[in-house]
Amino acid sequence: MKRKYSKAEEDTDLDMTPMMDIVFIMLIFFIVTTSFTKETGIEVNRPGAQTAERQQQGNILVAISANNEIWIDKREVDVRAVRANIERLHVENPEGAVIVQADRESKNGILVQVIDQIRLAGVNNVSLAATLE
Repeated sequence: MKRKYSKAEEDTDLDMTPMMDIVFIMLIFFIVTTSFTKETGIEVNRPGAQTAERQQQGNILVAISANNEIWIDKREVDVRAVRANIERLHVENPEGAVIVQADRESKNGILVQVIDQIRLAGVNNVSLAATLE
């Protein structure tokens, strides 16, 4: 006995287009709402302070290592190149502050030179990073 299939039974495929649309919309949502953390490129042993505060807005990070190397945007830079790098990053993020993460073993003179170069780049909102004690 041969069973006959009607035309309606043969065309019962599942349409995947609406599901793919939902997946793409969810992907776009997660990409837009993801916040990216910026890093300086080195680990810094920051000094402690009892009045340390957490800043929430997007910031430009500058790190000074224990052996007085200056790191911006995961690259080591010379103190004379700090101004140009900060100007470039400040154009990309004009509302952001500059946070200097100086190691507790770094020299004070390098820190003053870096802050001076940041201010010469046109950024007056400069903070020093510290750990809360």
